[in-house]
Amino acid sequence: MIDAQLRGEIRRLFLVEKWKVGTIARQLQLHPSTVRRALEKSGVLPQQRRGRMIDPYLPFIEQVLGTYPRLPASRLYTMVVERGYPGGPDQFRHLVASMRPKPQREAFLSLRMLPGEQAQVDWGHFGRLRVGRAHRRLYAFVFVLSFSRTVFVHFTLDTRLETFLHAHQLAFHYVDGVVRTVLYDNLRTAVIERQGTAVRFHPVLLDFASHYGFLPTVAAVARGNEKGYASHCTSSVGFGSTSRRRRRFESFRPCILTGGSSPGCS
Repeated sequence: MIDAQLRGEIRRLFLVEKWKVGTIARQLQLHPSTVRRALEKSGVLPQQRRGRMIDPYLPFIEQVLGTYPRLPASRLYTMVVERGYPGGPDQFRHLVASMRPKPQREAFLSLRMLPGEQAQVDWGHFGRLRVGRAHRRLYAFVFVLSFSRTVFVHFTLDTRLETFLHAHQLAFHYVDGVVRTVLYDNLRTAVIERQGTAVRFHPVLLDFASHYGFLPTVAAVARGNEKGYASHCTSSVGFGSTSRRRRRFESFRPCILTGGSSPGCS
């Protein structure tokens, strides 16, 4: 530590007398780094950035991460050590985390529907149900109105197309009408083939939709904002999540369960 008077003398010798840092250090019996720090704090010299052991390897790390952005830091550390890096793995791992390319976040538009505009449909699986001596899979047909979020759930023992269409009829009867469009989460019951945005629906479903006057549509791949209501309700119903809840349905036949106007499907 040096006082303000000594710092002023160092600044005078450097600016007025044009002495070099080493000369000032010898004259005042100080270490050259002390003189340099005093000049840096006075704004006479720009602060020098100390070199790091990793600096010579930064271009290589950036190149590798640019080509393989998900390469583990442990593997990258081995590659850099083989090229002469003497540092430890912990600090290297933090450095790689700060240099790793960040995935671009995509903005999603919150979709709002008019009354009667759209319903979302999905299948849910809730374990097995004992029927006589056999154990059958228990499924749930979930139908959600996108505007009011009115929920209709129909439990079945299969996901056949006939069962699928019958559940639609029950849902239309429950909501007392038919929506303009029904959005499916790429269900195999509804979609026979899909290539990108080109979709081929099951012809029987198309005939069914034509009879009732609604348009079948499918959600875009990896677009949770388009299909969130039915998928969320399928997971939130949770009847097969615990053995206690599953036992509650073991003595019942497949039935209709309705829930009204609740985003949480309660």
